[in-house]
Amino acid sequence: MSDTEDQTASFADLGLGDRIVKTIKDLGYESPSAIQAQTIPHLLAGRDVMGLAQTGTGKTAAFALPILDQLDLSQKTPQALVLAPTRELALQVCEAFEKYAANLRGVHVLPVYGGQGYGVQLSALRRGVHIVVGTPGRIMDHLEKGTLDLTELRFLVLDEADEMLNMGFAEDVETILADTPSDKQVALFSATMPKQIKTLSQKYLNDPVEIAIERKTRTAENVRQRYLMVSYPQKVDALTRILEVENFEGAIVFVRTKNETETLAEKLRARGYSAAAINGDIVQAQRERTVNQLKDGKLDILVATDVAARGIDVPRISHVFNYDIPTDTEAYVHRIGRTGRAGRSGDAISFITPRERYLLKHIEKATRSTLEQMQLPTVDAINESRLSRFDDQITAALESPRIEFFREVVGHYIREHDVPEVDVAAALAIAMQGDTPLLLEPEPEPERRPRYDDRGDRGEKGGRADRGDRDRGDRGPRDRAPRGGGNFQTYKIQVGKRHRVEPRQIVGALANEGGLDRRDFGKITIRPDYSIVELPARLTDDQWERLKNTRISGKLIELAKDYGPPNRSRKPKD
Repeated sequence: MSDTEDQTASFADLGLGDRIVKTIKDLGYESPSAIQAQTIPHLLAGRDVMGLAQTGTGKTAAFALPILDQLDLSQKTPQALVLAPTRELALQVCEAFEKYAANLRGVHVLPVYGGQGYGVQLSALRRGVHIVVGTPGRIMDHLEKGTLDLTELRFLVLDEADEMLNMGFAEDVETILADTPSDKQVALFSATMPKQIKTLSQKYLNDPVEIAIERKTRTAENVRQRYLMVSYPQKVDALTRILEVENFEGAIVFVRTKNETETLAEKLRARGYSAAAINGDIVQAQRERTVNQLKDGKLDILVATDVAARGIDVPRISHVFNYDIPTDTEAYVHRIGRTGRAGRSGDAISFITPRERYLLKHIEKATRSTLEQMQLPTVDAINESRLSRFDDQITAALESPRIEFFREVVGHYIREHDVPEVDVAAALAIAMQGDTPLLLEPEPEPERRPRYDDRGDRGEKGGRADRGDRDRGDRGPRDRAPRGGGNFQTYKIQVGKRHRVEPRQIVGALANEGGLDRRDFGKITIRPDYSIVELPARLTDDQWERLKNTRISGKLIELAKDYGPPNRSRKPKD
């Protein structure tokens, strides 16, 4: 919920049922935010709504609570469909529905997005679901396959509609809106109101109530806010590097899912950190023990979900890490509020993947603050930190009351073996360090990778247009090597200029479905009927399957390796 609350109303005053109101109270929310107070009564009354609201104003509850309040649990076909631009947001919306449905037995919510196997989704759909939350591309796939029945749909929500259109889902969204029952109730939420959104609203919403909310959330001035641009596979390494160089007392690392809390805590323990996980599945007694260990200094790092960390007040928490950046700016404010308490200073560090840049902008705009970009700590910085800690260990040992005993032991060894004292000290350091190197090896020079662009073939030397460098043998298509070099492979997709695609749409769609980031893209060349894209040469089977089923501008891209045009014999000139 938002910090911006309507003090004149309670959730009960909005017309919600007793079970929903009880759930909200159990979760600790007292008053509705402005978007909730203004939206919920209209949705309960059956009106279409167009909400202009930033991420973090509490809009998920604004549409989720009235939908849950009006569900017919005896109906097995989907009654509500929520379209979200990314799988991350789709998962977060699903978690919110499940949280708000705690006192409603038998509510089934299904996330539908690229990257998850069809089998899981098909099994759930056959059993019956009440609410589907998904990305437009995967929803379109199910509609074409006939595996998603929306004939009895009552509610449709477009969440972060402007982001969906920016990512190239406009045609999919319109197709879905047109193919669902005309008497459905529609709620559209957008942070901005470009012309395309207004046109969409006029065409598919029936006399909508327009609601605009200004966000007023601020963050504590004594918390230093930074962010690191990092791809998802690099996050664990990035976190451990930062922990090595940051002077932290206690830390909370926020992740999105319950499973990730356990997974990440285990990885941190394997790297020598005192870490534990807390999530919604952990019983209260164990949660209290874990928090007390953090307070007492027996535990240094807590890996937590938003719900599990609610209410934690531990003064020694110096750092908060947004390992997974929240899509809700209010959640961001609550998270970083775990540090910098009681007048102390604190640090908040957020990991942002390239496709999550828009969330960074939402956070900065909503909190009226600027996050400082940081760089991944270098090997030299880490080694300097390790040597400094090594010095501190020696200093602490010299102050130990046991120093006299070991002085005599070492002195005896020196007299018996006639070895210099510095050599004995070095040998003891080796014994203490074990097989783990004290310092990191220098990093290899990074490989230069080409950047994508939409300029087409220009005939640069070494480029794809430089056909003179190609092997002119008589190999047929089956024998030719795929184009692209180094870590890249060239692929062909069946969308081009006539489909009105741009490089940003290709990058957005493929990154979202295939779990890629912008550094995984090389050159992009857009032709009239198709496009050529450089992607990683080694895609996993799972990525390949997901990318093949990606849609851009409503069209299946039919991803395939590109071998270039076949070689043709040339007639000699006269």
